[in-house]
Amino acid sequence: MGVSTSGPDEGIAIVTVDFPPVNALPVQGWYDLAAALRAAGTDPAVRCVVLAAAGGGFNAGVDIKEMQRADGHEVLIGANRGCYEAFAAVYECEVPVVAAVGGFCLGGGIGLVGNADAIVASHDAVFGLPELDRGALGAATHLARLVPQHLMRALYYTSRTATAQELHQHGSVWRVVPREELMAAALELAGEIAAKDGSLIRLAKAAINGIDPVDVRRSYRFEQGFTFEANLSGLADQVRSTFGSKE
Repeated sequence: MGVSTSGPDEGIAIVTVDFPPVNALPVQGWYDLAAALRAAGTDPAVRCVVLAAAGGGFNAGVDIKEMQRADGHEVLIGANRGCYEAFAAVYECEVPVVAAVGGFCLGGGIGLVGNADAIVASHDAVFGLPELDRGALGAATHLARLVPQHLMRALYYTSRTATAQELHQHGSVWRVVPREELMAAALELAGEIAAKDGSLIRLAKAAINGIDPVDVRRSYRFEQGFTFEANLSGLADQVRSTFGSKE
């Protein structure tokens, strides 16, 4: 359980998240993920990173139950800072990051894949932000990188999900494959990227980030301010208190 890094193919590092049962990450998990991504990106032997997950789904966001068990705002602050660092680590990884998404990709998962360079998804993958149902706000910055503006807003306000096939139609998912072919498809794309010159691919990543029209760090940090406002007012606790009551 936790975050691990492996390198089955030359030039490729696989960073795998494994937090049963649904890959909802505790505070330390987000920091561990950020550290693994940064370490892989600075390894001169790595030219592409595949971000993957074990279990039935890619990511279910933050561990709400960890937050419910805590007194005060320490865990909330930790989760916000941890997500901020993990999302930034994907975006700022010195080499391209390919996200291999199977099953659900929710909440913080959107922050990860929205900042990735490419996404390969399984047929059963769904993407969404249930933040309003969890007493939180955020990652609209990243959802807006996956779907057009008005669809992003509708998905955000309703907490609905979009399928991998829908995102493929919008151009944000590279390929949609059967679940059993997911890692092979992600590694195929990563291998094509990793075949490039390592120094040049790093320059390419820096150049593309440099012309990005949205500063994802600042944009997401702005969103997080509203999450703190919801928590300080007591509104978030009110909404979050219902989490898990139907499970």
